[in-house]
Amino acid sequence: MLSARWVGFAIFVILLAAICTRLGFWQMHKLELRLDRNDIITAHFGADPVDLSAALPAGAEVDRSTEWTRVRAVGTYDLEHQVTVKFTTRDGAPGVDVITPLVLESGDAVLVDRGWTATPNTVERPEVPEPPAGKVTVEGWLRQNNGAGGAAVRPDGGQVRAVSSDGMADFVPYELTNGYVNLQEQTPAASDALAVEPMPELGQGPHFFYALQWWFFALLAVVGYFWFARAEAKERRNPTRIDGFAGSEPALRTTSRAG
Repeated sequence: MLSARWVGFAIFVILLAAICTRLGFWQMHKLELRLDRNDIITAHFGADPVDLSAALPAGAEVDRSTEWTRVRAVGTYDLEHQVTVKFTTRDGAPGVDVITPLVLESGDAVLVDRGWTATPNTVERPEVPEPPAGKVTVEGWLRQNNGAGGAAVRPDGGQVRAVSSDGMADFVPYELTNGYVNLQEQTPAASDALAVEPMPELGQGPHFFYALQWWFFALLAVVGYFWFARAEAKERRNPTRIDGFAGSEPALRTTSRAG
């Protein structure tokens, strides 16, 4: 056990078990965040919609506590700066999300995800249903900007790969509020409705079982170390015998015959 080989093996097992244990606690932390998120969503969806300016004052950012707040806003859609989010799917079908700025009475605007429509899976910007003309009242929930950056959130040919008010800031001639709104209802209604964003999943996810798996791997590493140590110790006490002789002795013996 004190040989260089076994000391090195022990260090490897300790590091492996520590990493697996840490990953297990990391999964439990993700579970706690998931449950906190579910509580926030449930609380927001149980409340009545509030004015966008009240939920998100000027200069404020959508964070974990304000995301999913049900909001209401009045304005006019700006089709000139509308973009589509390409390469999105619903139930395996390709399509796009349609993002249209809603210019508010203050002169600022908020990005509105008006919904999803099925389209061919190509890089070209597709034709999508238009929103109602004139002043509209929209209701939906706040969302944080997508964490992607760079070219993914900057419009290229009227398309993006992820929604971000920061990425759209240089594309529009007005100030954008932080984040965006997932549309659920609007008045007047659109003649060709898009498929609105479905309710978020409130399950616990696989994090608890992932944590159990990582902790099992940690236990397996420790148990395996002692199992191999015991097996080698047993082998040293009782060497394997070949053809009736100890493994440390020659397997074959020569004999001489009288000529």
